[in-house]
Order: sequence, then C-alpha cells, then structure tokens
Amino acid sequence: MTTRVGVVTFPGSLDDRDARRAVRLAGAEPVALWHRDKDLHQVDAVVLPGGFSYGDYLRCGAISRFSPVMETVIEQARAGMPVLGICNGFQVLCESHLLPGALTRNDSLHFICRDQKLRIENNGTAWTRDYAAGQEIVVPLKNGEGRFVADERVLDELEAEGRVVARYLDVNPNGSYRDIAGITNAAGNVVGLMPHPEHAVEPLTGPTTEGLGFFTSVLKQLVNA
Repeated sequence: MTTRVGVVTFPGSLDDRDARRAVRLAGAEPVALWHRDKDLHQVDAVVLPGGFSYGDYLRCGAISRFSPVMETVIEQARAGMPVLGICNGFQVLCESHLLPGALTRNDSLHFICRDQKLRIENNGTAWTRDYAAGQEIVVPLKNGEGRFVADERVLDELEAEGRVVARYLDVNPNGSYRDIAGITNAAGNVVGLMPHPEHAVEPLTGPTTEGLGFFTSVLKQLVNA
C-alpha cells in the first residue's frame, strides 16, 4: 500500500506544489489538502508548506492556526502522526503550540534568500532518520520572519532533550537563538524547519539534493511502523 502524505494549502501558500513534488520524488503519494476541509483523507503524514498564509497578517501563522484543517492536524499530531512544518509551516506549528517558541522578524530586518548550510543535530525524528547525526547539508533559505526565539528555560530544555533538529552553520542568517534552524517535539513526530528542503530535491533546480532526506525519512518511518 502506497504511503500517503498530505500537503496543506492555505490562502497565500507558496511552496505547496514544491512540497508535493518532493513527496512524490521520495516515493510516496502526495495528497493535496485544503485548509477549510477538516478531513485529512486518510493520509499517513502531513506537511505544512512555506509561503505567506493569509498574507502574514496579525502574526505569521496566527490566522492559519485556526483553519479547520488544523483542528484535525493538531489532534492527529498529538496522537503520533508525523507532521513537518516548513518555514511558514514552522510558524503555524508554533502558533498551534505543537512546538515551543516563536518565529520573529529577522534581526537584519531584511528578507533573506540564500543557500544555507545546516548541521543535522537529531536524526532520531520521523523526518530525519535518513541523515547521520552531525551531517552537514545545504538547502535554500528564504524568510523575513525566520528568527527562532524562546526564553532561556525553553532553550535549555530543547538542548538537554536533544530536540534541536538542525542548526545554522557558517552564518546565522536571521539571528535565531543558538543558531537553531529546526526543532522537534518530545515524541519526535512533529518537526519545524525554517529552511526549505523541498527546494533541494533535484539537481536541475536545487543547490543540492540533500533536502530529499526529510521526505524519504518519513516514508521509512511509516513503512517500518
């Protein structure tokens, strides 16, 4: 039976088609999910893609968090379903309280678009199994509100529990505390990542194909579950 991975489209989503393509290249069946539909259509995992949902009004991800689909996503994530939030999707996960912290305006106050080196810190999550701990990868980064912030207690907890999934290398592009590019929940099924692995899955269009591992990882997680 083919693994089905849903990709949610919100008003203003930008990278939903790219995420569906990455899912297909990984060997799973991509399923388009509409934000107003609570039904996840029997998917095995969900991706919340990048973009500017609801124009980033109020706070990035704050309105999308109340979309009907998120009621089901939150419920299923708490029950163990793998969920990946990329860029704006990471913001939605934080606003939904599935992940701690917040994503705020870049410290430079400028939109950043560049190929970014990362180090995979935790390869034990549903979305990072295909990487080695400490592996360095390069994927695109594009954000205006990508600065991960949290209080010292939360940051220390993330570090102590090994919940930092990826860290920026060489340069911190947005002022994220402790160079954090991505985190996971305690169970390891929910991951938020500010850079865009879905843009690094083919040699023709990406700087590398090193982002594909996020999508092949969840496929293996689900097959072996």
